[in-house]
Amino acid sequence: MTEGARSGVARSGAGPAASSFRRRWLWLAALAAMIVAAWAGGRAAERSALADLGRAAQSSLALQVGALRAEMQRQTALPRALAADPEIAAILRPEADPALLARVNARLAEIAAATGAAVIYAVRADGETVAASNAGAARSFIGQSYAFRPYFRRAMAEGAGSQFALGTVSGRPGFYLARRLADASGVVVVKIEFDAVEAGWREAGESLFVADGRGIVLVASEPAWRFRALRPVPPDERARIRESLEFGGAPLDPLPLHPVAGEADLVRVGGTGQPAWRALLHDAAVPDTEWRLYALTPVGPVVERERLQGAVIALLATGLAALGLAMVLGRRERTRARLREAAARREDLEARVAERTHALSEANRRLRAEAEERARAEAERERLGRELAQAGRLAALGQFAASMAHEINQPLAAIRSYADNTAILVRRGRVEDAAENVGAIGRLTDRIGALTRQLKGFARRASGRREPVLLAEIVRNSLELVEGRATAAGIALAAESPPADLAVLGDGPRLEQVLVNLLQNALDAVAGRPEPRVALAILAEGTRVAVEVADNGSGIPEAQRAQVFDAFFTTKSDGLGLGLAIARGIVEDCGGTLTVRGNEPAGTIFRMELARAAAQAAESAA
Repeated sequence: MTEGARSGVARSGAGPAASSFRRRWLWLAALAAMIVAAWAGGRAAERSALADLGRAAQSSLALQVGALRAEMQRQTALPRALAADPEIAAILRPEADPALLARVNARLAEIAAATGAAVIYAVRADGETVAASNAGAARSFIGQSYAFRPYFRRAMAEGAGSQFALGTVSGRPGFYLARRLADASGVVVVKIEFDAVEAGWREAGESLFVADGRGIVLVASEPAWRFRALRPVPPDERARIRESLEFGGAPLDPLPLHPVAGEADLVRVGGTGQPAWRALLHDAAVPDTEWRLYALTPVGPVVERERLQGAVIALLATGLAALGLAMVLGRRERTRARLREAAARREDLEARVAERTHALSEANRRLRAEAEERARAEAERERLGRELAQAGRLAALGQFAASMAHEINQPLAAIRSYADNTAILVRRGRVEDAAENVGAIGRLTDRIGALTRQLKGFARRASGRREPVLLAEIVRNSLELVEGRATAAGIALAAESPPADLAVLGDGPRLEQVLVNLLQNALDAVAGRPEPRVALAILAEGTRVAVEVADNGSGIPEAQRAQVFDAFFTTKSDGLGLGLAIARGIVEDCGGTLTVRGNEPAGTIFRMELARAAAQAAESAA
């Protein structure tokens, strides 16, 4: 027996014991996985059921908000119409006709019955009620003073007022809508009560309530919740409510809603005479008011049933997976046995394969030689590509350097002019004017430094920055470089000043380079023309800002406009043909566009369009 055969016998002897041990651990692991899967499946099903309930509750809540709003809007136009009634205006005047007063009381009662309003009454400017739809009732509002009510004071001051409050005479809560008469002799008030709405909620089995902006419940399907609060009411607000008798002596206790830890929108509801129950709490705004409508959707048997079903499904799925895994492992063991039997046969085959491998090895040697030759060719190709890229980069750098020399000459000429003027101003004793010139020289020096930094950045393949910059600063610095030339040449230069807070995205110095180039080209275009004129306009259009440079020169033929941005294309006898090509590259690096079109009746307009940025960001970047 060979050494390999003996090791095979040893492995086969130890195999059954090890296999039995593995199977026991696998069954334990499968059991643990089934337990975990049952818990996770139940949890996932519970969350899915809660999500479904939440969506259904939101849809129902939207319908309830619409119904409540419709109930309120039925009465909205009534105060306005009554405030324009001449008979109501007549009874609010001193010494009103008693017969007219009785007729108005009867008519207010008819209107209240027809519209469903709880009560309608007219109040003089001093706050005393003189007519009411409940004039014949035991608790009539006539003679009562409502000068303390916020809705009365607001209506007298602003023309209209509203308030939800507890009636001081009737003791019933309601929503008061007040409207001032045209002559300010008083107001007309319509009170709306929501008893029918609350009864409808209770009959439908809905748990709903309306709270104002302070969180105080005004209308509720559960009567005990009325005038309770979603959150603690500050002491000063509580004192103000007590003083204005807004809710009578209600203690404004908190609602019995307790958030469930770890569950969004889930609360535990108590204090309803039943055991505490869980519910989803959703809310929606009531349009044109500070109110919000809240809905409590019970979370009980439905969610529990879904959780149980999810757990059972997960348990079954995991069990089936474990059973499938056991079958796979059994098949794997049988496969290993067959492989051990085939090992001997494989050794015999390997000897025969070795004889045939020699020919294949020779073929592989030839293939390796060919692969090495191909690798050398690929390396040579990459080297030539790098040299070609370097040559292209140096050519572009030469073009950019020529442009920079052209741009630097402009501020140098301006510096020379400012320096000569400064010397003259100092000799004349005009120190302040000389200081302004020195400041301008400093800015132009910074401009030259920025241009040289751009040249170095281009040599390092640096890309243009995109940051908020103030357009006013770009325009000011650019005009500073060209105004002297325009004045000396007698060219009218009309420049529109952009708003101080208007900012664009880009690289400030490079955008100045573009604008100076466009202005210089415009000055060149109008040189020698009758009444030469160059205009700079700013157009803020939504999220984009356009800067247009227009001239009244001879213009560019339409056939050549598509070529003006090509490198080395120029219409000038002494031009390099690089300015506009580089300018378009800078604008596109900043995320903008540079275009050209004809001007009417003659000339050319260059339009630079950039993305608008927030002014605050530009100031902070500065």
